[in-house]
Amino acid sequence: MEIRGPVLLPARREDVELYTLDGLTLVGELALPADRDPVATLVTLHPLPTAGGFMDSHILRKAAGRLPALADLAVLRLNTRGTTSPRGTSEGAFDGGRAEAFDVAAAMELVRERGLPRPWLVGWSFGTELALRYGRDYDIEGVILLSPPLHRATAEDVAAWRGDRRSVVVLVPEFDDYLRPAQARERFAAIDHAQLIAVDGGKHLWVGENQTRRVLTEIVAAVNPDALPLPMQWDGD
Repeated sequence: MEIRGPVLLPARREDVELYTLDGLTLVGELALPADRDPVATLVTLHPLPTAGGFMDSHILRKAAGRLPALADLAVLRLNTRGTTSPRGTSEGAFDGGRAEAFDVAAAMELVRERGLPRPWLVGWSFGTELALRYGRDYDIEGVILLSPPLHRATAEDVAAWRGDRRSVVVLVPEFDDYLRPAQARERFAAIDHAQLIAVDGGKHLWVGENQTRRVLTEIVAAVNPDALPLPMQWDGD
């Protein structure tokens, strides 16, 4: 079977609820390797909910569908406050990235409670703003930023990562709608150790199987490079 599109490879998948310090219940899913412990954890933060982003935005859904089996990763997805997906609706209302700080905290508390290893924040578009603004507050190995628009994250939010021991990996599509590689190099120059990866032919939404595979490969290259190259075929159940 070719690994593409919405295929779900074997994993232990569990619907979870997350509880914020301001009293909301958020909905999410935790996917773990089917028959072994994970070697690292992806905490995913979805694109802008007012523009259709949610925990099932396709790159995040495919990460949860493939990477527990292909790379031994745990993948936590959640709907931030006020966001709806087939999994359900998280309580509260969208707050432009301000009160969403509590949502990030709730996700990291679940990681702590479950003893999940080596957490990374993986943000996409709006999710990158949350990762940049709040990720430094937690015991993470790094952040992976997909299509960062740098709308809500300020120059000060970016510069705060200068000298931080944790990894900052930035994937910038060649034809992004908001921030293209040349601009991104200027905006992220304050982080002396940032790894900026310009993706030829890429667009903000990473549409198409080739772009999906490129994004998932770069995520695994940062988090568990021993799992590369990711197979394109699945021979199991």
